[in-house]
Amino acid sequence: MSIQLPAVRSYDLLPENAPFTPEQRVWLSGFFAGYLNLDTAAVTALSSGEASALLSAEAGEDEDAPWHDPAMAIADRMKLAEGKSTRRKMFAAMAQQNCGQCGYLCETYSAAIAEGKEPRLNLCAPGGKDTLRMLKALAEELGSASSAPAAAMPVQDAARPAALPGYSRDNPVRAMFVSRRKLNGEGSEKETWHVEFDLDGSGIGYEAGDSFGVFAANDPRLADAVIALIGARPEHDLGGISLREALIRRRALGPAPDSLFQLISFVTGGAYRAKAQALARGEDPDGDLALLDVLGTLHKFAGLKVSPEAFVEALDELQPRLYSISSSPRHRPGRLSLTVDTVRYRLGQRQRFGVASTFLGERIEPGSALDVYVQKAHGFALPEDLSRPVIMVGPGTGIAPFRAFLQERAATRAPGRNWLFFGHQRLATDFFYADELNAMKEAGQLERLTLAWSRDGAEKVYVQDRMRQNGAELWNWLQQGAHFYVCGDAKRMAKDVERAMVDIAAEHGKLATDEAVAFVAGLRKTGRYQADVY
Repeated sequence: MSIQLPAVRSYDLLPENAPFTPEQRVWLSGFFAGYLNLDTAAVTALSSGEASALLSAEAGEDEDAPWHDPAMAIADRMKLAEGKSTRRKMFAAMAQQNCGQCGYLCETYSAAIAEGKEPRLNLCAPGGKDTLRMLKALAEELGSASSAPAAAMPVQDAARPAALPGYSRDNPVRAMFVSRRKLNGEGSEKETWHVEFDLDGSGIGYEAGDSFGVFAANDPRLADAVIALIGARPEHDLGGISLREALIRRRALGPAPDSLFQLISFVTGGAYRAKAQALARGEDPDGDLALLDVLGTLHKFAGLKVSPEAFVEALDELQPRLYSISSSPRHRPGRLSLTVDTVRYRLGQRQRFGVASTFLGERIEPGSALDVYVQKAHGFALPEDLSRPVIMVGPGTGIAPFRAFLQERAATRAPGRNWLFFGHQRLATDFFYADELNAMKEAGQLERLTLAWSRDGAEKVYVQDRMRQNGAELWNWLQQGAHFYVCGDAKRMAKDVERAMVDIAAEHGKLATDEAVAFVAGLRKTGRYQADVY
């Protein structure tokens, strides 16, 4: 593999503060280079910090987690985890996004469960029912094991300071919702909002790259419909909170949990009981499981007689939603913005709505306070060296953290070049923040702005297509030390972008396929390829 970058001294493979003499540093660098099978070009392509990161990664950090891929189906992940400890299987059961929505990373959440430090098994929102069912089965396996589990892996998550208000889902603070502004033009098939919050008085701050947790409320109309079907009074007291308030603010009314099916099986009989038992096992006896949110389940099991207390206890806790922050605190201190797609879709005979997206897009009134928290970024941040070039790929709402990055780079007067790939459906209606981005381009802050529109021509064009079309220049930027970022859908877009990167490395770097794959993996290990996926 040949990468033409300024050479560094061999002993720069070790951190500058490593406690070795120059002679020892030279010998150890040679040893590690040989151990890792690094050729001269690969060694000289790395800064001392990158080399240290590569040494750490190659030392086995992720070697026993081949399932750590958010695009991989859970069945495939569990197959890769066969023969591993129950704790590692729990890790494989997670969604692998490291999104932080559970308050941990995937690995530390699974470790906390296995060690008995975290009793909640339903915090992995991206994993949904599949992850929850697998965790329940593995927890039972762990609890029934005759021998003690393997030595506990310490849970170390510096981004989860439980005692610090506003930096944990378990300890939110209040902030004010200020405004919303629609980003789509007339005729767009999408509904996307720029929403802003005032953090003054909240006691929290953030950095570009962080995420924002929002405790949204269910649509009151949905809660009322559910209450009507169980034949209860909205004001029924549940120990200091009414049934209606609990269903609006405390309990999830999305996909029906297995515990609700279990409850139904306890209070019904005959065919109803058999169907409820099958649904609780994850089966689909009538082929309608996809339609069974809480309201749909109550329609299916019409006439259900159950106490409000038992019903509410059978529902999942309403989870906060995490969004990538689309502003820099240096740009407007005390203000924070998000870029939110409103989720609406039809399933069966009913229209369905995203909880948080419609809450932010239409239900919450400006001036209202709500519970929020900042989720510190896990390995998604601008390079410390402000002179480094930055390449950002963010179609749709994936532009959010890159708007923050660009504002941050402007505020810090970072001399490094910036290149943004943005794509959506149509130029006329879906070019988010067009005025801002064009102004940055005219001012020279955004050196390159490459756009892709999937509905404007006879053929669909996506950001990964634009990457390949600009492959030679993109490769040159990487040669000059550019950091590469991608934000968006984990299972499709992010994987397509990664494949495009491999293709570019192979074509323009003159690398064999396995070398191109290794090159992209090396960028990841050294922190030069970072992803914020969902």
